[in-house]
Amino acid sequence: MKRTIFRNQLLPWLLLAPQLAITFIFFIWPAAQAVWQSFLREDAFGMKSTFVGMANYWRLLDSPEYLNSLQVTAVFAVSVTILSMGFSLLLAVAVDRMIRSAQTYTTLLVWPYAVAPAVAGILWWFIFNPTIGILPYLLDQVGYNWNHISDKGDAMLLVVIASAWKQISYNFLFFVAGLQSIPASLREAAAIDGAGPVKRFFTITLPLISPTTFFLLVVNIVYAMFDTFAVIDSTTEGGPAQATNIMVYKVYFDGFVGQNLGSSGAQSVILMLIVIALTVIQFRWVEKKVEY
Repeated sequence: MKRTIFRNQLLPWLLLAPQLAITFIFFIWPAAQAVWQSFLREDAFGMKSTFVGMANYWRLLDSPEYLNSLQVTAVFAVSVTILSMGFSLLLAVAVDRMIRSAQTYTTLLVWPYAVAPAVAGILWWFIFNPTIGILPYLLDQVGYNWNHISDKGDAMLLVVIASAWKQISYNFLFFVAGLQSIPASLREAAAIDGAGPVKRFFTITLPLISPTTFFLLVVNIVYAMFDTFAVIDSTTEGGPAQATNIMVYKVYFDGFVGQNLGSSGAQSVILMLIVIALTVIQFRWVEKKVEY
């Protein structure tokens, strides 16, 4: 492999400068500000800041609302990850078995990924609207009274479906690529040996796409904990009764609506640490079971 050598030592840094500047301005600097803000307490008018150390963190750990948001986030993230990955894998397997219409099928399934999260949330809000939605009308015909405005379970189900639907296209593309990279001779040999479709899937296909599955597992958990803010905001706004108030939405609500910047900064730091810890755990222990 040919190796690139820069005669001028300044040139590599100049080439990296635009990306480094973007990373510093939009990621490192805001993160540092959030960490510093988490140790401060501002007065009601935002005119004076007082250093309070870890007081914001201790107050959060004693707050029933914050502990509730931790539980809601865990349920939400696991549900979105399982639903989006499971359904996208099912669709990818269907495409892998198709020959003539596979390209058209793939194109149609990729379209939802181009929809903005806020638009996806509003779309599903209209579909599940108790007054004008088509699905509540159909559910009412079978005796189920859907109302995500007052029912906690319905509200959680709505945001899970809306968030998972947005991510299915992304997972689908990677699963299709992983399935198509498996040599057909392996599955043909297993079929000749008498293995049925289900056994071939669990003994050959699933282990061979485990690197793709592991990658998507990390991506989907991070997506559910960070990128679903717009879906929550456009559908339930964290309600009813804090039933869908996940951590990232609580950071926004306490910081921008409640103007409690110290608590919001502490929450953002805790959220960042949780995601980092989950990612490290996944790469350190889960990756050992991945077959490359």
